Amino acid sequence: MAKETNQLKELTSRSENYSQWYNDLVLKADLAENSAVRGCMVIKPYGYAVWEKIQRQLDDMFKETGHVNAYFPLFIPKSFLSKEADHVEGFAKECAVVTHYRLKNDPNGKGIVVDPEAKLEEELIVRPTSETIIWNTYKNWIQSYRDLPILINQWANVVRWEMRTRLFLRTAEFLWQEGHTAHATREEAVEETIKMLSVYAEFAENFMAVPVIKGVKTASERFAGAVDTYCIESLMQDGKALQAGTSHFLGQNFAKAFDVQFLDKESKRDYVWATSWGVSTRLMGALIMAHSDDNGLVLPPKLAPYQVVIVPIFKDEAGMKLIDERAEKIIQELKALGIRVKYDNSDNKKPGWKFAEYELKGIPVRLAMGARDLENGTIEIARRDTLTKETVSVEGIAGYIQQLLEDIQQNIFQKALDFRVKHTITVDTYAEFKEKIEEGGFILAHWDGTPETEELIKDETKATIRCIPLDGDKTPGQCMVTGRPSTQRVIFARAY
Repeated sequence: MAKETNQLKELTSRSENYSQWYNDLVLKADLAENSAVRGCMVIKPYGYAVWEKIQRQLDDMFKETGHVNAYFPLFIPKSFLSKEADHVEGFAKECAVVTHYRLKNDPNGKGIVVDPEAKLEEELIVRPTSETIIWNTYKNWIQSYRDLPILINQWANVVRWEMRTRLFLRTAEFLWQEGHTAHATREEAVEETIKMLSVYAEFAENFMAVPVIKGVKTASERFAGAVDTYCIESLMQDGKALQAGTSHFLGQNFAKAFDVQFLDKESKRDYVWATSWGVSTRLMGALIMAHSDDNGLVLPPKLAPYQVVIVPIFKDEAGMKLIDERAEKIIQELKALGIRVKYDNSDNKKPGWKFAEYELKGIPVRLAMGARDLENGTIEIARRDTLTKETVSVEGIAGYIQQLLEDIQQNIFQKALDFRVKHTITVDTYAEFKEKIEEGGFILAHWDGTPETEELIKDETKATIRCIPLDGDKTPGQCMVTGRPSTQRVIFARAY
């Protein structure tokens, strides 16, 4: 029994090898696995159940802000990408290209080959993002200011040909949502960009329990084709930053590229103003790395597929019958409060194995129900976040668990916030910066605003400017590298 449990939980420790710990956890917790297609992943049912929770909550939040869902083609004509110069340059090295539309049997009897007679007149790009195909479509939808704003989101897959991949964090194909909106004025588009950034931040903190910093990217880190890129940045337990979401103010760049004009209220023609914004299955990586420990996943209750698991402990059929009856009552009480619960009364695995499995999978609350405990009117409750147990009265158990889940959600967030605060430091000299960046974490430092200094720091330390904080300290100072004037401190870190 002990051997079986140890095999289930055998993870590389975070302190020994954080990267291997992450890979072990994704695989052993049944979240995802590598596929037969190099660089692509299979998201397994348990991992997809977590993604569905993320997706449904975000979708509700998008719709509350007036957005609707649509779907656009997977394939983009090559000529579309070349219409916006910065955009094509930004994605050219990552694109998968379809050149033919038919296969045929190899005349030499060696399987199948591409039919050379079936070459496409124009190659198709498997979408790395959808701005071009969407703005070509919007041209047919927009004539006057009365057609604006257009507030559309799509849930889709995209392909960016990555050579060095990692499950959830960086794969050649990944799942995401991409919002694409069109507006009559610059002010409306900027307001939309900031609004959606705030939606992402609210989701990250209130549902993922991951504290984030809202900021704007430097010019060199902007989305290809954007005027401004805003982001939310989070800190993982190994001291590396993870960009958890981006929102882009596109100006009139794509409208001009695709000639999308409209008649304004004064009957004057103008180009439409645009935004785009997105988050991806990379959020799964953030969820894992921000909270989990050497025993497995730690899931915030709001996103856990099951918030409570009940494991019966019995010696005979009479005891099992008593537990079944009491468990059914508790299950109904929990479900009435909207709590997701699983009752694992399978007889092919022992309780100890089940405890280890659900600890590994991050179920927030575990109830152990024994016949003797129930006769005494008590039940054992284990918390995943603190790995603590307590024995409480069965009476009022549903209300007790409801409050406990709220406490766990808040505790997980507070733990992550405390970690970020502890690992955020301020430096004034480049020498100190070089020393501290080796320890990981966020570093607040002055930068002179030039891409040359930004590139030098990146080349020498592998640290990048994660963002210029929107709510940061606006006190001016001197660049730590050049001594030139700096308007405010920016956030540096090594990142995923």
